[in-house]
Parts: sequence; C-alpha cells; structure tokens
Amino acid sequence: MTRTQPTCPPRRRGGGLLVAASLLSCTNLSPANAATGAGINTEAADAGFVEDVGEVDPVVVTATRTALSADDTLAPVTVVTQKDIARSQARSTIDVLRGLPGVTLSNSGGPGRVTTMNIRGANTNQVLFLVDGIKVGSATTGRTQFQNLPVDQLERIEVVRGPRSSLYGSEAAGGVVQLFTRRGGGPLQAFGSLTAGRYQSAGIAGGIRGGGERGRFNLSGNFDQTAGFNACTGRGAPFFDGCGTDEPDADGYSNTGVSASAGYDFSRQLSVDVNFLRSESDIDFDGAFQNRARTRQQVAGGRVRLRPLDFWDITLTAGRSWDEERNFKDDTFVSRFDTRRDTLSLQNDFAIGSQHLLTLGADHQRDTVSATVDYAVDSRKNTGVFGQYQGWLGPATLKASLRYDDNEQFGSYTTGDVALGYALTSDLRVTAGFGTAFTAPTFNDLYFPGSPFFAGGNPDLRPEESRSVELGLAGRTGPVDWNLDLFETHIDDLITLVPPTFAAENIDRARIRGLEAVALGRLLGTDIVANLTLLDPRNEADGPDNGNLLAGRPEQTFRLDLDRRFDKIGIGATFFAAGRRFDDPANTVRLDGYSLLDLRASYAFSDALQIQARLENVFDEDYETVAFYNQPGRGLYVTLRYTPE
Repeated sequence: MTRTQPTCPPRRRGGGLLVAASLLSCTNLSPANAATGAGINTEAADAGFVEDVGEVDPVVVTATRTALSADDTLAPVTVVTQKDIARSQARSTIDVLRGLPGVTLSNSGGPGRVTTMNIRGANTNQVLFLVDGIKVGSATTGRTQFQNLPVDQLERIEVVRGPRSSLYGSEAAGGVVQLFTRRGGGPLQAFGSLTAGRYQSAGIAGGIRGGGERGRFNLSGNFDQTAGFNACTGRGAPFFDGCGTDEPDADGYSNTGVSASAGYDFSRQLSVDVNFLRSESDIDFDGAFQNRARTRQQVAGGRVRLRPLDFWDITLTAGRSWDEERNFKDDTFVSRFDTRRDTLSLQNDFAIGSQHLLTLGADHQRDTVSATVDYAVDSRKNTGVFGQYQGWLGPATLKASLRYDDNEQFGSYTTGDVALGYALTSDLRVTAGFGTAFTAPTFNDLYFPGSPFFAGGNPDLRPEESRSVELGLAGRTGPVDWNLDLFETHIDDLITLVPPTFAAENIDRARIRGLEAVALGRLLGTDIVANLTLLDPRNEADGPDNGNLLAGRPEQTFRLDLDRRFDKIGIGATFFAAGRRFDDPANTVRLDGYSLLDLRASYAFSDALQIQARLENVFDEDYETVAFYNQPGRGLYVTLRYTPE
C-alpha cells in the first residue's frame, strides 16, 4: 500500500510547536484537507492502534475540521487505521467500534440488525456520522445504520468524544464518528481478501488503486453473507416482549458494497476529489409485524481545495447521502422509508502570523423524507455559520469555536466550545474544556402519523440542549503513554416517548459523569492498548424514574488489546468486559454484565500475502445488549488476505 510521504515532520509530545504557518506550508497537513483527509500523512497512525496519546500523534481532521496532530486538537480522539482493522481481523464496524473509549454499542440480534451507539452516555441521535466529510443517517429515526457500512471499504475511522455542535451543528452533542473510504495514489495495485467461518459465513472483498504522484483513484467492492442464528427469543400476545413474537429460526444477513474515489492535484494551489460509497443489505429478523428489511445507503461527494495565498486555504464540499429501507412480513411488502440529505460547505482557513489559525465557514443542509406513511412536513433546511480560533502560545494551546444555526422548523441556536491545554513538562500536559450543544428533533419525533394506539409525533418539540465540562491529564511514563479524562454533561429537554400512548415530549433531564483512562505502549516486545470507561448516567427528570440509570448504558467497560510478532507469525488477543445495564427507564429489566475473549493468529507467506484465523467469544458467553435479543456464540473465522505495501 502506497502512502504519501510527509513534507513536514510529525509532532512528538512535548517536542516543540506545530504552528499554523508550518501547517499551511506543509502540503500533506494542510487544513484545506480537513473535509476529507485526502492526502493527509497517516504514517504515524499506521504505526499501530493509535489513541490520543503516543510518541508520534496521528493526524486527524474531525476534531477541528482542520488537519492537525491529535495532540494539537485538545480533543479526546481515537484513530483506527485500515492496518488496525486488518490486524484485528474485524469483520464489521461493530467489531471495530466495540470497546473504544467512551463508546457503548447495543445490538438487536447480530450482524446487520439495529445497532445504537452512545458516546459518553449521550443518546444515539446525539452522535454525528460522516463519510468522507458528508453527513449521513436517517432523517426519520435520527440513527445511522453504521453496522451495514462495509468495513473492507474503509481507510480509517476517527472517533471524537464530547460536544462538537460548535463546528458541525445538530447531532454532534455526544461526539462525531467519521469514516474515510479507501484512497488511491502511487503505482497501480490490487488488493483483496476471502473469509469463511461459523454460521455459514463467507465474504469476499477486493479492488484496485493507483494514480501516480499527482493523481489518485480507488475502486473496491465486497460481498458478505451469513446464515445467522435466531436473532430474538421474544414473546407474542399478550406480552409482546422483545420482538413481540417467537420465531426460533436462523436469521440470515447479506451485504454488498462498492466504493470509488478519484482525485488530482493540478498544482499546489488547486486539487479536486470525488468519492462514492454504496451499501445494500438484506436482513432477516424476528418481528410480529415485519421480519425482513432491505436497506440501501449511498454517499456521493466532491471537494475542491484552493490556496489563493500562502496563508489562506479554501475548501468547497458538496454531497448527498441516501438512507432507504423496504420492510416486509415474509414476502409481503409492509412499508417504505426513504430519506435524503443534501449538504454544501464552504470553509476558509487563515494562518495569522506563525502561531495562530483562524477558520471561518458556512454549511447548508436540506433533509427530505418520502415514505408510505404521510408526514405533515417532509423537508426542512438548516443553515449554519461557524468560526474557530486555534493558537499555540509557548507551553499553552488554546482553541475556541462558535456556531450559529438557523433551522426552518425550530428556529435558531448558538453553540460554543473552548479548550485550553498546558504542558507542565515535556511529558505531562493538562487540558480543560467547556462546550454547549443541541440536537434537533427527528421527523419521527415531530411528524410521525398517529394511530388509535399511538400518539405519533409532536410538532411543538424543542431541540435537546446540553453543556459539558472536561478535565484531562496526559503523559508518558517509561514506554507507556497514558491519559485520563474526567467529564460531566447536563442535558435538558430530552425527547422521550411517554407511555401508554408513547407521545413525544420534552420532559427529561439527564446528568452524565464519567472517567476515561487509556494506556498504550510496547512491553517485552508486545504492543499493548488498554482503556477503561467508568460512567454514571442518571435520569434527573421529575417522576418515578428520577435517579435511575439511563437505559442501555453499562456503568463500566474495559478493553485490552495485545499483539506480538515472531518473524512471519503474528498472535494477538482482545479482551472486552462490560458491566450491567438496564433496558428500560424504570430500571426493572436488568441485563447482566459480560466478558468476551477473542484470539487471533496470522502467518505471512510474503510481505503482501497472509492467512489469518480468529476465534471469537472463546468461552461461548451467552449475553444480551438489548433484552431478548441474542448475540453470536463461539466462532472460528479464517481469512486469506492480499495487501501490497
């Protein structure tokens, strides 16, 4: 795999300033690349599973919309590269994201089934997903079907924790996840993999990439399928527990994906990139009223990057994302939900002197809905303007941002964020931050049609608002880099479906406190990455649920990754543990904690060709992350992978 070589050295913790002027004079680290990450030097990130601490920080773009080292962003960031994905033998984005710092996943029955993500305890609709700089997700549900985005099409993933509404607007109250599809460049190369394993699972993926020194292109695809297992052990009438039915059969899943990208650097002042991703899934599940879904997600975008002057970069980004779903009961059509999101963004980055970077920009977004049910309103627009200042002032780093959003449906909101970092020594830094955020109601929250049994949407809902504070400490002890982050978030006007009619109302308040601890290094020839998240997510609404834990959030999660090579042989393990969680606001449905151990091994026939084996859930743990929905048991998966360097 060919990588663009850096024209500027990566920053090392405590090793001097990576100032704005050097960023703008460094082609591969230019803030003009912030929308997509195209052309960014990722050598440091490719060195291993890189967290937001490390001797050489990875370059990230999601935290500030500018290409900076993770250390300079002052934000808690996790970067997962394609090499990390291949080494861990992850078969889905769920495998990649499970157990990352601050991240909680809840899955309804295995591959392809509805999966929600909480970052630092925030609701799943408060996590913004981007693909190559383009917003994705369903305007009706507020969720992104990230579980169906093919992991083989990805170059890397960036996860930013904490409020980012001051840069991205709605949906970024808890954090931002950006997925970057494969990029080309360098000589023409082919790559691919074949996988087979339990539950009659099989997969094939591959593609070609190249483009030379100034151009880049990539074309790749995948097909994955599994016969699956029984997704749900629910009960039908009169209880309607879980999926509301008992269908003890194997629920299959298949996914077909394709991605394409191309770009060209006409000069140091002008470059153009386009990208496309399409993912189609066929999902069997258990349900009283429907038991099969066909989904399609598409993202198309383009970027033009200009440098009129040495201190001024301009990025123009335009894109469209589609989220489409067809639901069936056996072979009978039941419903259709299609949403479309069009976005346009203009961003200007100015280097002021040698230690200051100013960003000014504007975003426009239009969401539309088409469905077999009638929504009183089927489209809305949002326009946002934002500004950000970043300064490197001796041992101190300062970041401040402000954004104003004007929404056609609910009016205007202003959000802000400020963070300060100070290097106490060359190996120890303290950070502090404060941010506000908001989350707009979804089309289902506002306009979903009612019925004799359900109240439907409420057009008078207000956006959810939150404010967060954070204190961090990061350093290095011997060969181990580590960081600690304390945070507290208060959320007002949480949107809740109130039984028995499940009317949508702004009634809830929540307070979330937490601690994230991360350590990584190499000990005795073994690469070690460990993280622990402690969470106290409390309902502070008036009523019987006051003081209860928010549903679906475990109070503790822990992940440990170990990897070591012996010449051509690689071995590794991932251990993940999660504490108890409750499946309902009343805290009457308890889901016990669980622990999972995955083992992996590989043998390299050459630098490009290797065979891999992964034994998942070694102890065949029986567990649930959503009540009544099953999870996969012990399984062996073997992969033959060809990846030229």
